[in-house]
Amino acid sequence: MTVEQAPPDAAATRPGPRAAPDAPDAVQTLARWTLRPGVAVTELPDGVHLRGWITGVTLEGGPGLRVLWSRLAETLTAGSALAADRSARLARSAPAGSPVRAALLTVISRLHEHHLLVERADLAEQPDGTAGKTSGPWLGAVADRPATAAAALGRSRARVIAADPEGPLARSAARALEGAGLRAEVVAGAASADGRVLLTATGGGQQDRGEPAVAVGLRSGIGFVTPVGSVAQARADADALAGRLRGREAPGPPEQAGLPALLASSAAHRLVCAVAGLGDPSAEADDARLVPGVPTVLVAEREPLRGEYRNWAGPVLVDADRARPAPAVRTLTEAVARIPVLTDRLVGVLDAPDPGTLPQLPVALVRCEVADGVLLAGSARADLARLEAVCRAAELRLGEAGVGRPVVGAGPEHARGRALRRTAVGRDAVPVSWSPRPGRCPQALHWWSVLVRRLGVDADVAVARLGASVFRARVRERTAGHLLGTAVEASADDAVAYAALSAAVGVRAAVELPGVRHLVTPGGASAVLARGADTAPWEDAGWTTAWLAASAEREPELQQALTARAAPAGHAPRPWEPSADAPADVHALWSALQQCGFSVLSAPLGPAEHRGDTGGLR
Repeated sequence: MTVEQAPPDAAATRPGPRAAPDAPDAVQTLARWTLRPGVAVTELPDGVHLRGWITGVTLEGGPGLRVLWSRLAETLTAGSALAADRSARLARSAPAGSPVRAALLTVISRLHEHHLLVERADLAEQPDGTAGKTSGPWLGAVADRPATAAAALGRSRARVIAADPEGPLARSAARALEGAGLRAEVVAGAASADGRVLLTATGGGQQDRGEPAVAVGLRSGIGFVTPVGSVAQARADADALAGRLRGREAPGPPEQAGLPALLASSAAHRLVCAVAGLGDPSAEADDARLVPGVPTVLVAEREPLRGEYRNWAGPVLVDADRARPAPAVRTLTEAVARIPVLTDRLVGVLDAPDPGTLPQLPVALVRCEVADGVLLAGSARADLARLEAVCRAAELRLGEAGVGRPVVGAGPEHARGRALRRTAVGRDAVPVSWSPRPGRCPQALHWWSVLVRRLGVDADVAVARLGASVFRARVRERTAGHLLGTAVEASADDAVAYAALSAAVGVRAAVELPGVRHLVTPGGASAVLARGADTAPWEDAGWTTAWLAASAEREPELQQALTARAAPAGHAPRPWEPSADAPADVHALWSALQQCGFSVLSAPLGPAEHRGDTGGLR
């Protein structure tokens, strides 16, 4: 940041302690604060760089900034006895309202924003001496209230429950807990199957779900650490993780010391943070791949030695915070972010849709493995194609339960739109004239041009009105009359656009993967996820995002009309869940979808032309 460019009231707009209008400002109260232990300071030609445990900031603003910093540092690095006097002198030397005072407030605000300051009182020893004895400098470096965290650790006791108390996992976990200030004892007991180890803690004041617990497991070449939870939840997660990772075990020599130490120390880290009231270690690095609100597990592999946090939507939900319904997906960004949770290569429940070597023009294509072969999905963009693939792959797996006809969507509105389109029938259809003339929707003209000009398909389109705000388009090969694509949308142009796009996907699929077992073509239901999406000033209806946003505004009226048509015949979508005797993997997938904010509805079979393996209609 450049301090000289900061407005005089910059401190009032920055995160950090906020003062009442007549209360002392951050300069006057600077004596309360000190640099966190471990913060490194490097002077620069025109400023200073500060680096803490996991954050850092560079302050630049001309040669005067180094002088400004030196005055601040005199107070921040002074002992408690001198800090008040130096803070008062600093406040007198920079009168309120002056540019120097504004610069000081801006720098202090930046230090708070990057968590580089801690209150001196929170570094002081507690009356019983626990802070000084248990925390060491590390709590001061990471905790908002180090003394409180240290006191919680001092009150707590940890147990390491293992069938083999002398095993590498148990010994490494106990050492790590003791080193962090949490007294631990190793207890012989049948913690779980396969030599897993259970870490628990008592006395830390975490009463919301009983004793916090973490399970750690190690198999040949791979291991895991569960999220923090109750003992029952940790055991359930460990059982499920062991099953998911069984196929990833790597045959080889006995485990070297590195993998057990990595797993045990990671488990101890999670437990210590839970007891001390600190954030979970998985959140430290702000990994954009991890979805907030979804638990994380650490999975470590031997070759090469590495550990990585991954989102985990486990099949057994014991704790109240885990069983709480997840917020429904609302945007395409949220939906796409949750696809890796469902398709993680190690702990996911579905195969990941991947473009691989498939072409992405004129339509985007992705493929994934399903139980009986390959599934190929296509759409206008790769993110939309991936969403179509995941939803259809989930439907195929859930369909193995033999109950109803499950329809999966990213949130209830998306799922309802997918289901209602499949129930649309052609009774009382009124033909509507449509031709690719100027003035039509740019997307309808584009996809029709792609089909008949770029791909060279001799095709014809028939459009019919099925009711108020309901249009159906069918694209057929002109000579043989083969149906190439079908769509039901809120306008004739949208219906033609999706029908032509579906036909183009089918034509390209026949070239790239002839005879593919499952073909998924796009539908307009996913447009609702683009509602309110940000668009650039130059993006009109000819751009996919703007087109989807415009279609989303018409979706409620379409769904209302389709529901009115489907309800009398008992075809209206309703919530779906597997029966009690459904296969375990079906229950696991349904649970994972719910935890990711996806919705599963049940819809009866629609017209024969709509029963293909498509995300929209074919």
